[in-house]
Amino acid sequence: MNKPPVCSLEGILETLVSEEIVEQENASMVTSLVSAQDRKSLHPLEIIAKRQWTNKSDPQQILTLDWLTDWLVEQSGLERYHFDPLKMDVASCTSIVSYAYASRFGILPVKVTDDEVVIAVTDPYNQEWMDELDRIVNKPISRVLANPQELKSYLIEFYSVSKAMEGAGNKATGEMPGNIQNLEQLIELGKTGKVDAEDQHIVSIVDWLMQYAFNQRASDIHIEPRREQGNVRFRIDGVMHQVYEIPANITAAVVSRIKIMGRLDVAEKRKPQDGRIKTLSPNGAEIELRLSSMPTAFGEKLVLRIFDPEVLVKNFSALGLEKKESEIWNSMISRPHGIILVTGPTGSGKTTTLYTSLKHLATPEVNVCTIEDPIELVEPSFNQMQVQHNIDLDFATGVKTLLRQDPDIIMVGEIRDRETAEMAVQAALTGHLVLSTLHTNDAPSAIARLAEIGVPSYLITATLIGVVAQRLVRTLCTHCKHETSFNMRDWEALIKPWTTSPPEKIAAAEGCLECRQTGFLGRVGIYEMMPLNDDLKQEITDDFDLIRFRKAAIRQGMKPLNLAGAQKVARGMTTIEEVLKVAPPRYDT
Repeated sequence: MNKPPVCSLEGILETLVSEEIVEQENASMVTSLVSAQDRKSLHPLEIIAKRQWTNKSDPQQILTLDWLTDWLVEQSGLERYHFDPLKMDVASCTSIVSYAYASRFGILPVKVTDDEVVIAVTDPYNQEWMDELDRIVNKPISRVLANPQELKSYLIEFYSVSKAMEGAGNKATGEMPGNIQNLEQLIELGKTGKVDAEDQHIVSIVDWLMQYAFNQRASDIHIEPRREQGNVRFRIDGVMHQVYEIPANITAAVVSRIKIMGRLDVAEKRKPQDGRIKTLSPNGAEIELRLSSMPTAFGEKLVLRIFDPEVLVKNFSALGLEKKESEIWNSMISRPHGIILVTGPTGSGKTTTLYTSLKHLATPEVNVCTIEDPIELVEPSFNQMQVQHNIDLDFATGVKTLLRQDPDIIMVGEIRDRETAEMAVQAALTGHLVLSTLHTNDAPSAIARLAEIGVPSYLITATLIGVVAQRLVRTLCTHCKHETSFNMRDWEALIKPWTTSPPEKIAAAEGCLECRQTGFLGRVGIYEMMPLNDDLKQEITDDFDLIRFRKAAIRQGMKPLNLAGAQKVARGMTTIEEVLKVAPPRYDT
């Protein structure tokens, strides 16, 4: 195995030529023509990758930067390192060496434990920094090889945010806060200082957090104050990930900065507030964030829910509706009047289903009006009104107002009480299509819930078009999934008491770079569709029996959530465990 003495352009090209990967003519041309600026600013592998050469021994293989990095891994014997920012403690890593030192040698600490320090490098043969660093850290150092372009990018990003954190910390004045929000702060005042929310360091931290969340496909950002520091966590594909720990005084300033951006009352820290921010993602797309603040024992907790406008351009199949389900849903929302309910717990995708459907219905010929609490996503093709309890504008009052606005379609954020239900029924009876949500476990339970809040059975049968219950399941990563056998008992746990033929194989995923070794990438909906036909309406009486009604709905063709999930499992989209995690317990028939 020929190794260049150093990671130089000439040395690497010489080895690539000797291994019959690169043509000698190409190698000579690059060494003579490459500019001094490129030699200074680019890693040799980057210079070679820019040429997009094909492998002389394998013409199907293009010499990409990733391929060349893997090749250098084989040459050097080091382990390949793939960056996963969510699994790195940025503060600890950037405290090992300065940015100037790391940049000079093309290194980046990626893991710091009590037993060792792991350093990602781009030049596996340059070790002149190791002796000096060994004396500083006083613990074993191990090296891993990383893609030079990625290392350079994360080097700048991590040290930038660390510098902002340090700068914000240095701004702390040690003054006593005017409003003591932390319940334990009486004995901690000597440790806390005030940081200005408009300080440039705080602005940089907030900008980084948001851009980072967009890049990581987060649906929510949680900023949680604790006694000594604040935690920042992202929810990605329904699962929470720890991202960063911020000193307590900086946490408070970050929260204040975001409240300013969302036009919330910064001085009011004792009661919850809601707001919204519109910003741009790294690729320039507009993104809305909904803010919610809550007072806790250690200060204000802030949650930013990220709404991607692209959800509105999805077709129904992209939401997870199978062909038959999509036909049923289209038939329900195409009715001229009546009530359609979407049920499920918080975070089950009800809002996305409703907004996608309203976007589909909102043609220039119809007037679509909504009353929401709060408005989830501002959409120009709807007329949206927000509930405001401080002026007695609730759902029922909102629907009453909308009925005077000549609407064709009304969306009510949630039916919570009898008055709202009565107004929704009134709207349906007077010739409007009403879409709304309920919090029930399954579709049949929506009938029981309406009866419970006081809607007479004859009005339910007269106005209700149908109910859809839904959940979100994580989908297997398409980059690393593969077929596998499965335990028949697991399948039976999912589909019993129905007899559904099991598939020969199901899919599983080992985890890869694309899915951060989780095996899952994205989420999709599973649906329980229950259109109300005449036979089912006969079951809705004053002495309504939910169990009997549920059995009747299944006989009429309703496919329960776990069966809908089993269909996704059979198609290789998700796993049995994922469906069992979110679907309600199976029914007895």
